[in-house]
Amino acid sequence: MKMTVQKMRKLLEERLQDPTRKFIFDRDKSDLRIENIQNKKGVNISIPTVISKWNEKKEAAIDEIVFFVNEGLKAMNTEVALSGNEKNIYPVMRSTSHKTVKKDEVKLIYDDHTAETRIFYAIDLGKTYRIIDEEMLEKEGWDANRIREVAKFNLRSLPTPLKKDTVAENDFYFLNTNDGYDASRILNDALLKEMEDKVEGKLVISIPHQDVLIFADIKNDTGYDVLAQMTMSFYTNGRIPITSLSFDYEDGKLMPIFIMANNRPKRKD
Repeated sequence: MKMTVQKMRKLLEERLQDPTRKFIFDRDKSDLRIENIQNKKGVNISIPTVISKWNEKKEAAIDEIVFFVNEGLKAMNTEVALSGNEKNIYPVMRSTSHKTVKKDEVKLIYDDHTAETRIFYAIDLGKTYRIIDEEMLEKEGWDANRIREVAKFNLRSLPTPLKKDTVAENDFYFLNTNDGYDASRILNDALLKEMEDKVEGKLVISIPHQDVLIFADIKNDTGYDVLAQMTMSFYTNGRIPITSLSFDYEDGKLMPIFIMANNRPKRKD
């Protein structure tokens, strides 16, 4: 069966039907918004992205999206306090295209990271998390610096198990715990320094989506091709994509790079 935007829209609306919700469809973008009728808070879904995942995973892709929406709406509609939840605050990585202002015009707390990425901050709620905004800070008398310090401290306590794979003499290390903060480990300076000391070739890092971090020990031109293909595959199939570009890591700095057709990387200024 060929899945179309309209068929997928109907399928999602059936699975997500709830008397407290309404559906808003953007025909130009093929986006479906699931919104709480009372407070107007909601979640946007890209239908073409869901179809792409459905083509590969079938029903598992639908189950994943339904879970994501249900938990996301639950988090939005739950009162969450910062005080008392200090151990549950973490940084989360997003692309620079990610909105910095909520629909109700409340600004989210974020920091610039690279030309491709931004750092947001969240309270972990178990199965999901809630991005921290200025309204939450003002309500409890916190400031943004306190959020940054607590989040980065907690990040350093997260485990960093790596799985290694070798292709054409190039070594690739994957971090994929699915705790929601795999890509966030790119902010762990000690981990990056450890990997820089470990590699024999060039250290290149990728965070294609929220739930994976890739370290590549590039020893020849083929390694760049393999990493580019790998990163694009993860980026396309990830629930929350971040960037399909990789990063050179040198002297404590990350620099986004394009990997050209001739296998040679080109820095993105």
